[in-house]
Amino acid sequence: MYGIMEKAKYVPIGLMLFCLVVLTAPAAIAQDVGSGGGSLGESGERTGTAGATELLVPLTARSTALGSATASGLTGMGGLEALFANPAGLALNTGTEAMFSRLEYVANIGVNYVGIAQTISPSSSIALTIASWDFGNDLFKQTEVVPEISNVTFDVSYVTAGLTYAKQLTDRISAGTTIKIISESIDDVSASTFAFDAGMTYVVGESGLRMGVALKNVGTELQYSGNGLIRQARVGDQEPTANNNALAFEAEGVQLPTLLNFGAAYSRNLGAASVVTFLGNFRSNSSDQDQYSLAVEYGFQDLFYLRGGYQMTEDRDKTMYTGASYGAGLALDFGDTHVKIDYAIVPVDFFSDNLQYFTVTVGL
Repeated sequence: MYGIMEKAKYVPIGLMLFCLVVLTAPAAIAQDVGSGGGSLGESGERTGTAGATELLVPLTARSTALGSATASGLTGMGGLEALFANPAGLALNTGTEAMFSRLEYVANIGVNYVGIAQTISPSSSIALTIASWDFGNDLFKQTEVVPEISNVTFDVSYVTAGLTYAKQLTDRISAGTTIKIISESIDDVSASTFAFDAGMTYVVGESGLRMGVALKNVGTELQYSGNGLIRQARVGDQEPTANNNALAFEAEGVQLPTLLNFGAAYSRNLGAASVVTFLGNFRSNSSDQDQYSLAVEYGFQDLFYLRGGYQMTEDRDKTMYTGASYGAGLALDFGDTHVKIDYAIVPVDFFSDNLQYFTVTVGL
């Protein structure tokens, strides 16, 4: 009996290691094939070649203020807030949770992000999330035939919808997966595809240490089609007086920005009223530079929070981000209703306005 118990004790750790291998192997292969192995900073063959790069932009205030270093989740973080970095973070959800987040992006672009999560058993939860980019209504159309700006406008739409399922496998290990539908349209051309995320988190006993790993944005290529790719042209040896032919060009498909997240968080109580959490994260990108993130969060009486993070890349000139991020939050209880209000700011180069995030979460 004692031997059986000893073997059972190490099953969660073995399962974690096995899943780490399963999750990391595809990303390692993609790195070797796409960029000759190692960091993309050395060869950069695939830098800037991915499509649907809006999937890389964090959409909630708390995770953004922490430099997106939340692959492991952290104590007190809601499930909807955690699942962007790692779908296994949804296991933090208890009961019913709803979230609305607004990102004021550069160039007067806005992003609305909404989500609802529900516990369906004592150990599992599901969530539905939708992100919609708002590019405004005054986009004036210019073409290679008529390059001058006119009063003709066009619409742009980026929408990503995700369905997430997460389960608490043991008292220490959680796993989750997200299936996403990605839809983009620009004027009269459009593209859509599917992708999935998968991840796990591991709590190291009562030490205050959490770890997580997630593979994100794995899916089919994004390929545009539509009437906007039709051009009038002459083909072959047509007579000069012959009518033009309508030719439909076939757009090249592009791969999604697959990435691998490794993260850890360590929380420590400072007396009875305060807690501080240190976070670290490594993000391996298949089509961009790798990123290293460090962050810290200070919480006072589970009421007020201060946050800061910093992201490091090999070549800062290839991104508009300065690397720093800051934020604060309030957690309010009204009986059985819990309300969280979070704010984050991300300084950027090349643009006059910084990125600002406002997130409200309601839990029942």
